[in-house]
Amino acid sequence: MLETFCNSTFWNSSFLDSPEVDLPLCFEQTVLVWIPLGFLWLLAPWQLLHVYRSRTKRSPITKLYLAKQVLVVFLLILAAIELALVLTEDSGQATVPAIRYTNPSLYLATWLLVLLIQHSRRWCVQKDSWFLSLFWILSILCGTFQFQTLIRTLLKDSNSNLAYSCLYFICYAFQILTLILSAFSEKDDSSNNPSSTASFLSRITFSWFDSVVLKGYKQPLTLEDVWDVDEEIKTKTLVSKFEKCMARELQKARQAFQRRQEKNSRQNSGDRLHGLNKNQSQSQDVLVLEEAKKKKKKSGTTEDFPKSWLVKALFKTFYMVLLKSLLLKLLHDIFIFANPQLLKLLISFANDRDSYVWTGYLCSVLLFAVALFQSICLQYYFQLCFVLGMHVRTTIMASVYKKALTLSNRAKKRYTIGETVNLMSVDAQKLMDVTSYIHMLWSNVLQIILSIYFLWIELGPSVLAGVGVMVLLIPVNGILATKSKTIQVKNMKNKDKRLKIMNEILSGIKILKYFAWEPSFKNKIHDLRKKELKNLLTFGQIQSIIVFLLFLTPVLVSVITFSVYTLVDSNNILDAQKAFTSITVFNILRFPLSMLPMVITSMLQASVSTERLEKYLGGDDLDTSAIRHDCNFDKAVQFSEASFTWDQDLEATVRNVNLDIIPGQLVAIVGAVGAGKSSLMSAMLGEMENVHGHITIKGTIAYVPQQSWIQNGTIKDNILFGSELNEKRYQQILEACALLQDLEVLPGGDQAEIGEKGINLSGGQKQRISLARATYQNSDIYILDDPLSAVDAHVGKHIFNKILGPNGLLKGKTRLLVTHSIHFLPQVDEIVLLGDGTILEKGSYSALLAKKGLFAKNLNTFIKQTGPEGEATVNEDSEGEGDCGLIPSMEEIPEDAVSLTMKRENSLHQTLRHSSRSSRRHPKSLKLSLKTQNVKTLKEDEAPVKGQRLIEKEFIQTGKVNFSIYLKYLRAVGWYSIFFIIFAYMINSAAFIGSNIWLSNWTNDSKAFNSTNYPASQRDMRVGVYGALGVIQGVFVLIANLWSARGSTHASNILHKQLLNNIIRAPMSFFDTTPTGRIVNRFAGDISTVDDTLPMSLRSWVLCFLGIISTLVMICMAAPVFILIILPLTIVYVSVQILYMATSRQLRRLDSVTRSPIYSHFSETVSGLSVIRAFEHQQRFLKRSEVGIDTNQKCVYSWITSNRWLAVRLELVGNLIVFFSSLLMVIYRDSLSGDTVGFVLSNALNITQTLNWLVRTSSEIETNIVAVERINEYIKVENEAPWVTDKRPPAGWPSKGEIQFSDYQVRYRPELDLVLKGITCNMRSAEKIGVVGRTGAGKSSLTNGLFRILEAEGGQITIDGVDIASIGLHDLREKLTIIPQEPILFSGSLRMNLDPFSSYSDEEIWRALELAHLQSFVAGLQLGLSHEVAEAGDNLSIGQRQLLCLARALLRKSKILIMDEATAAVDLETDRLIQMTIQNEFSHCTTITIAHRLHTIMDSDKVMVLDNGKIVEYGSPEELLKNPGPFYYMAKEAGIESVTSTTF
Repeated sequence: MLETFCNSTFWNSSFLDSPEVDLPLCFEQTVLVWIPLGFLWLLAPWQLLHVYRSRTKRSPITKLYLAKQVLVVFLLILAAIELALVLTEDSGQATVPAIRYTNPSLYLATWLLVLLIQHSRRWCVQKDSWFLSLFWILSILCGTFQFQTLIRTLLKDSNSNLAYSCLYFICYAFQILTLILSAFSEKDDSSNNPSSTASFLSRITFSWFDSVVLKGYKQPLTLEDVWDVDEEIKTKTLVSKFEKCMARELQKARQAFQRRQEKNSRQNSGDRLHGLNKNQSQSQDVLVLEEAKKKKKKSGTTEDFPKSWLVKALFKTFYMVLLKSLLLKLLHDIFIFANPQLLKLLISFANDRDSYVWTGYLCSVLLFAVALFQSICLQYYFQLCFVLGMHVRTTIMASVYKKALTLSNRAKKRYTIGETVNLMSVDAQKLMDVTSYIHMLWSNVLQIILSIYFLWIELGPSVLAGVGVMVLLIPVNGILATKSKTIQVKNMKNKDKRLKIMNEILSGIKILKYFAWEPSFKNKIHDLRKKELKNLLTFGQIQSIIVFLLFLTPVLVSVITFSVYTLVDSNNILDAQKAFTSITVFNILRFPLSMLPMVITSMLQASVSTERLEKYLGGDDLDTSAIRHDCNFDKAVQFSEASFTWDQDLEATVRNVNLDIIPGQLVAIVGAVGAGKSSLMSAMLGEMENVHGHITIKGTIAYVPQQSWIQNGTIKDNILFGSELNEKRYQQILEACALLQDLEVLPGGDQAEIGEKGINLSGGQKQRISLARATYQNSDIYILDDPLSAVDAHVGKHIFNKILGPNGLLKGKTRLLVTHSIHFLPQVDEIVLLGDGTILEKGSYSALLAKKGLFAKNLNTFIKQTGPEGEATVNEDSEGEGDCGLIPSMEEIPEDAVSLTMKRENSLHQTLRHSSRSSRRHPKSLKLSLKTQNVKTLKEDEAPVKGQRLIEKEFIQTGKVNFSIYLKYLRAVGWYSIFFIIFAYMINSAAFIGSNIWLSNWTNDSKAFNSTNYPASQRDMRVGVYGALGVIQGVFVLIANLWSARGSTHASNILHKQLLNNIIRAPMSFFDTTPTGRIVNRFAGDISTVDDTLPMSLRSWVLCFLGIISTLVMICMAAPVFILIILPLTIVYVSVQILYMATSRQLRRLDSVTRSPIYSHFSETVSGLSVIRAFEHQQRFLKRSEVGIDTNQKCVYSWITSNRWLAVRLELVGNLIVFFSSLLMVIYRDSLSGDTVGFVLSNALNITQTLNWLVRTSSEIETNIVAVERINEYIKVENEAPWVTDKRPPAGWPSKGEIQFSDYQVRYRPELDLVLKGITCNMRSAEKIGVVGRTGAGKSSLTNGLFRILEAEGGQITIDGVDIASIGLHDLREKLTIIPQEPILFSGSLRMNLDPFSSYSDEEIWRALELAHLQSFVAGLQLGLSHEVAEAGDNLSIGQRQLLCLARALLRKSKILIMDEATAAVDLETDRLIQMTIQNEFSHCTTITIAHRLHTIMDSDKVMVLDNGKIVEYGSPEELLKNPGPFYYMAKEAGIESVTSTTF
């Protein structure tokens, strides 16, 4: 029928059976024209409908759109011309076939449809339609055949159908132009993200990402350079979609859960009946125990909750993406197996000299096309999966955050803040990882089955031998993996111990320097490090064996399979087709076999995470139905028969409360501790569970909690709390809350950054900021939970008068004040006395006193206790006393350098603020001390004062890592080792090439011998050598890996040693300006990178690199011309890699930078939930969280895309290598045999993956080498003076102990002023000298100068005639003794704390303890001197620690003793003991005492009064007391009249 339609032959196979192959014209004009047209007409209606439904506003006309439309109009005109030509030709005879009418008519209709479709896309965001692009591609591909047929016909007979041919050529050219135009993307105003407007071709090749990559290459990317994600994948959209599904699934799960519970309760009720009779006889205690047991059981593992809904809900939310990716993966998996089949065809083509050349070319083109299709499918599949993983993570993170805002207190109690943050970080991450690989489960199984099937076709049952080996190696790998895991666990413990000691060293570095104890602690760390490195080496060896097995597997498998195949039956001869096809399939099989166990373990891990998330997200919400809000109510608050509890299982905490509060009243709520005051407040806020009754509230609420909650941000942000700024009101509130003085001291005023949890503020400051926040939110009702507890008495008075009291800022508002300060009570409107959760009494102050009830009774006893003032005086210094030390406490060290910085910086400020501590009864007030400081508030734009920033911001690397860093690491590994390792890897590569060549020679045998005369000796030799070469490969990889494990351990050792030695020798100023966390990080994170990750990355890089080189060498051996192709491809490859590395590196950094704020904001929210709920700011916080998650999401999205961008380009390079090598095989077919072809192509097919890996490992190395860079930065830190110099002091020096200062000057850091400004004085042998002066006068600098913690700026100190600057530090410090202000101890035995070098005998130590009044205590300990001291000496009282420091000094017996007097550490009794011991034991020594209490130095021989770094007075106490000078006034304040009136 078609033949008559075209009037020519439709199909004849003889067309194909010739070297000049061609298709019949009729076939080309019918089938090949109708395929693209059919495709278009089938899909067009769907597309138009879709556009109609999802249309947005119409976008303006662009040049690109016009150009496309014009081209299609030209095509339309051409079709019309052709139809006209046919009609003019047709003069009535039947010569013109029907096809000449139908095709132009079809084309006319089609071009009109295309015009319509292109026009309709004006209403879409994405202007280019994917199916139009596919239509152009199809049309051009199918048109190629007719194109070449027409050219051939014209060449044979130049005037046949000339007009028709010309029209066809022009038409073909226009179609190509249109395709080129449709590759360009059109911008759209509504979306600034190019991924949504990208054209189809740009999308599948990720070309729209080019601009980011180029930008990232030119300069480091910032957050502004990264595009926002589309609206439809923003957090808000995703969560609302997920919540619909979640609600349905959770409902079902809850019903199932109830059914389970009913079933269980039916079973249990049966058991209970039996149990009752037994229990009646038992005593009450047993019953109580039983109850407790039951409770335990309940909270244990068997706890039930609505289960298995999360995965379903996620699936229903994202099922479209899952289906799309499933389809792509399926296509990819099927196409993978087309490669070996095409390879087979190419080998048979090379072996068969009679086959036509065109079959070879066809195979090459098909090989390329299949590879290209495979790449695009795989990369698009990965993009979908990774983005899906990102969506799942986003959804989970946002849902957890949203849930946290509504979670009931009962459910919240089960989780610590850390656990909830873990749900968001760890569990969400695990789900993300699993969703990315979810399809691997079925895909791996499919690949394994298909591989075995294809191998069976090639080699028959002998395949099972090879597969068997693979399966057998799985458990072996498993055993090795568990073994290496146990080693890692062991090593983690060693690492923890090492870091613990490191932390202690850094915290107590001053003591180590004073006592010259650094070497002892250094050795301690070295010993631990030795153990750690030993384990590391074992771990490396096990890893090497695992790698060896992985390497050996394919070799072993192919050796065994081929041997079995040839040995089983003498008729089986290995030929090229069989061997190389099988090898290609084995290479495919390797991947799923190694992936499957990994996928299964990650699935198991994720199932744990889903359960935890289900439990949290399915928890109960806060039930606030008992709190009624009524705007037209006459009372502000009314409790009606209200009973509330914290947990339904416990009894009510607030019981049957009836209470009316009139608007505008100030109500004080008082009661003993635990009377339920805070619970009453929480009940009003709806934080508790209702038992019965209700509370009615009129208006909005502001809340000040007892434990103030401060956000990480500026003070201003904390007070405004999301409201608009009203400058006048703001200043008024700052003044009323007594915050102005604090702002003067804090750097940057109200722009001062507050660390997490308000870490750098004192308790009182936090409380006042919290109060200011509530006052600023102009609410109707103020709930104030004891806001005056943390502030000093005079500040409390100020606040009460200015804010809370009858004339305060809040007058006229309803205020509920929980308070313990009785002296405010006369000024309140009503007092409510609570006891045990119920109201005992209420009424005004006078009424309650007149009633002479409970309140009056309590009040009287209180007044009797506190004496006549009737007010509990708070220690003036209570604010911020706690965190005054410069040494941070242990818990916070590695967490976060910034908050630590803040803490240290502020403890300095606090030291300034409490400068009134020089004597206990110093009347100088806070204000005065501020005046002397004269601190000015910084405006936002003003530069900070010089030296004000104690801590510099950490230096963050950008850009490439310097090559010298790589050299540094390689030098640490050792050049011999490196040479040897690379040599071993090269031998392995050589053996790999050898075994491939040997295999191709072996397959050549099949031509020389047929199955009957194949000699057994030949066969055995072939199998033997092939096997031997395989084993050589494995063995050399093993040797190289073992050696590199040794080398990298050696490098770790060297780097750690250098780092430790240098840090310990760093001067004190380095430790003052660097947060401990930052130094510890070098020892923790960076060292562990150098230990574990860096060596692995380097190894795999070398392997990949050599693998690629050997493949290229093999191809060049077979076809030398290939070198010409390699060069341009290498250039492309390298340039792509360089572009990618810069961008990827920066995107990774941005990812981690944007991720931590999400978690810290979350933990902040969880800790301040009650405040957020009280102010009803949930939506604002939710919004902030969503913005944070979206910011992180855009970085992750760009990073995922950058990986795909790279992979598409690399795979193209790989596919081109395959394509060109197969082309060369066809071109040079006469000089090559089938086995060479097989051997070249089976390796070329493997190259794509390796290329991909090479770039991955390169960027990994770049990321990890940064650790070496950071370590190196600290290896180069300036050192203090040498410990021992050539000039040693004379033996027995200092024999007299005479100290001479001559014009001594010193400063802390180069940029700061002098602290001691020219001190000159003599201290004679055995003199007792007291040093006094205000804080900051330079007392401590004096000791630091003596010990050379600070080096002299000018002048000198001589001891017994020796200038201390001329000798080594240890020679000096070992001869001086100090009893420091803070008694710092280290974890270890008591003995180690007294004598770390074990240089004293036990008798001497016991004698020292006896003199220090500790003998009885230590003798009473179970282990005596071996008693373990906890970290920082936590298991000893402060007094005992101080006495231990005294014992240290007694052991030393040096001629010079310096006492930096402990201020608050010691009770009077201990103080007396210390003073006595010192008087008796150190009578022959020169003693310098730095005093804070004048009593302690009244018996000294001389007193030195320092002020502002100069000596103001120097003489005996008697002399100084006679003439009225600074000392005289100090003594007078302290109540000392004469030397004799001193008492302890």
